[in-house]
Amino acid sequence: MATNRALVLADRIERSIMLIRRQRVMIDSDLAALYGVETRALVQAVHRNIERFLEDFMFLLTAQEFAHLKSQSVISSGWGGRRVPPFVFTEQGVAMLSSVLRSKRAVEVNVEIMRTFVRIRRMLASDRELAKRLAALEKKYDSQFKAVFDAIRQLMAPGSGPKRTLGRTKDNR
Repeated sequence: MATNRALVLADRIERSIMLIRRQRVMIDSDLAALYGVETRALVQAVHRNIERFLEDFMFLLTAQEFAHLKSQSVISSGWGGRRVPPFVFTEQGVAMLSSVLRSKRAVEVNVEIMRTFVRIRRMLASDRELAKRLAALEKKYDSQFKAVFDAIRQLMAPGSGPKRTLGRTKDNR
């Protein structure tokens, strides 16, 4: 049962991590929900300990970044939604949160968040290593295998999975 809960938490954390300004970050409201506290309480705790949160640990989204997030349905834009840009926390900022939010749950959640960040780094390193090996093989063999290497690269590209079409197409009238 505990393993299943950890898997659900890990999946939730992974979906909450996003890339902003070329950094993997988590939004304050997502973190607050994971920690079981209100967003304003999390932000207040950060402000009380602001000397711990350097600019590479957290930053406030610009109005443009905030508008983009709202358009992506990450943040509610309706009447009850958030009206001010959120803080986002890098991996180091999330680690610092555990020293500010001293609950047992905050510590447990932080462990899972750190594991998720490490897992993402390993996957990216693995992809880079695979790309290096593919380039070396391509140099080693002549052009007769170019089509094979091109096909492999295409499969490695993000979003290269099969495209689903909605509605009717001329093939399934």
